[in-house]
Amino acid sequence: MTAPFRTCLMGLISVAVILPVSAADLAPAPATYYAPPAQPLSIVSEVRIGGSVQDPGSAEGKLPGFSKGNVNGEILFAKPMISADPFWQAFVPRPTVGGSYNTGGRTSYAYLGATWTLEIFPETFNRRVFLDGFFGGVAHNGYTGPKALTPYGFNTLGCSPMFREAAALGFRLTEHWSIMATVEHMSNAGLCANNRGLTNFGGKIGYTF
Repeated sequence: MTAPFRTCLMGLISVAVILPVSAADLAPAPATYYAPPAQPLSIVSEVRIGGSVQDPGSAEGKLPGFSKGNVNGEILFAKPMISADPFWQAFVPRPTVGGSYNTGGRTSYAYLGATWTLEIFPETFNRRVFLDGFFGGVAHNGYTGPKALTPYGFNTLGCSPMFREAAALGFRLTEHWSIMATVEHMSNAGLCANNRGLTNFGGKIGYTF
């Protein structure tokens, strides 16, 4: 063994002794998961607040000189039951109550129903991206009379209460805070004489307990 080779070998051994490297040191950093708790400590699961545009293209959405914006808020309560199986757990909804106030004097409403939340590709997005679906009933202060007598700037909604369906695509900023893009539709499903309905688009920020 030549002297240079011996010197190099001894140097490598010295480094290995002084700076031991474990498998844990070489492993990538663990992914950050921001999934909310399966069941909150209180009856309230989440509070959300946001805004939306009132039915663009309709009489309520394109009326000049009036605000088309809505201020929204809702409370999502804890799930009534918990399943140990994550698959079945996704089918258990959170009871939801909320409302929307139109700042331009158009149709405002309150709603009650259930919200289902499904994580989208949880391993790919570290459980931070989710999809919400809502179904329930809504009561409103909009116009429900004959179509020929509909006031200027209002949709002909036919009756109250009506059905409400909504969806949201969300992203968890932390285990508590999230942001969502939302769409909602309200109509009477043809059960009344007129069924123009309302379709609103907006966004929300949520705080999970």
